Amino acid sequence: MRKSKELGRLLFVLVVWLRLSARACSQPLQQQQVPCFFIFGDSLVDNGNNNRMITLARANYRPYGVDFPQGVTGRFTNGRTYVDVLAELLGFRTYIPPYSRTRGAGLMRGVNLASGASGIRDETGDNLGGHTSMNQQVLTFGNNILPEMRRLFRGDANELNSYLSRCIFYSGMGSNDYLNNYYMPNFYTTSSDFTTKAYAAALLQDYSRQLTQLYSFGARKVIVTAIGQIGCIPYQLARFHGNNSRCNEDINNAIVMFNSGLKKLVDNFNGGQLPGAKFVYVDAYQSTVDLYKNPNASGFEVIDKGCCGVGRNNGQITCLPLQQACQDRTKHLFWDAFHPTDTANVGFGKATFSSGQYTYPINIQQLAML
Repeated sequence: MRKSKELGRLLFVLVVWLRLSARACSQPLQQQQVPCFFIFGDSLVDNGNNNRMITLARANYRPYGVDFPQGVTGRFTNGRTYVDVLAELLGFRTYIPPYSRTRGAGLMRGVNLASGASGIRDETGDNLGGHTSMNQQVLTFGNNILPEMRRLFRGDANELNSYLSRCIFYSGMGSNDYLNNYYMPNFYTTSSDFTTKAYAAALLQDYSRQLTQLYSFGARKVIVTAIGQIGCIPYQLARFHGNNSRCNEDINNAIVMFNSGLKKLVDNFNGGQLPGAKFVYVDAYQSTVDLYKNPNASGFEVIDKGCCGVGRNNGQITCLPLQQACQDRTKHLFWDAFHPTDTANVGFGKATFSSGQYTYPINIQQLAML
């Protein structure tokens, strides 16, 4: 009798998964490499969670989405985000949906919890209005998504944990903790409360706790991204007047401290601190360094201006509703004052998926195959 019940549970989970996969896989079913994909992060990967919030951190208007098949969705770019590209490469037929409009069986293939303006610290992004911080994203997964999935598995915790252990979890956090916190002294006190070294250490302590909590909820295959060279984005270039450098190297140097600590965190997690887990560090910083050195190799002609924006470098004010964007988006590294174009995201996605150039200790395809 007990074996019959266990078999019934397994068949139920299999049927639910097959139905979702049949609707959601971009390629033939057998080519989907993981059963689900959960995404945590900020506006670099938000795909609509902020649409109904009272916040300036929203992108649910034209010309955002001008090159995206579904048009305006809330993505902070002209087309696909980095995680959209990863979803394609992992074999999902449709992109991972935002949590704001996904419930029930739809959770089985993963959701995107990312929120524009959010950070590792809860107060980060308050200057822009509503957002969902990393703490809140993790708690939403633990308090809302996990119980719903448990019901779909009819309370079988072992089967659920086995299922989640094959999924990929992505987390990209930290940019706003600098842009919309530490380097905004008129709104936040962190730059007077912490040295850059102490601030990086404080962020990493919080982030380590958050990632460990995700592990306790069942995450085993985890991608974490470094912070890019935000001292070189159009927003910073519009405000920076340095004599010896094109970029704001004070900010870049602060970012390097965080990134090097994050890589050590990955080593600690993989070294036995979180048994059975495999973390992959994605070096978004080195990728941008290489792009700036030789943009033509990647087909970019404009690396210092947003395709859509206002003022110096199209970075003083970000892309406004119904504003006319540049004609050839494929030649621009940046879509607006902060975010990469579809072309940049596709290039970075492909480079990190199957190449070891910007991933450590393995690439994302290898992670999926574990």
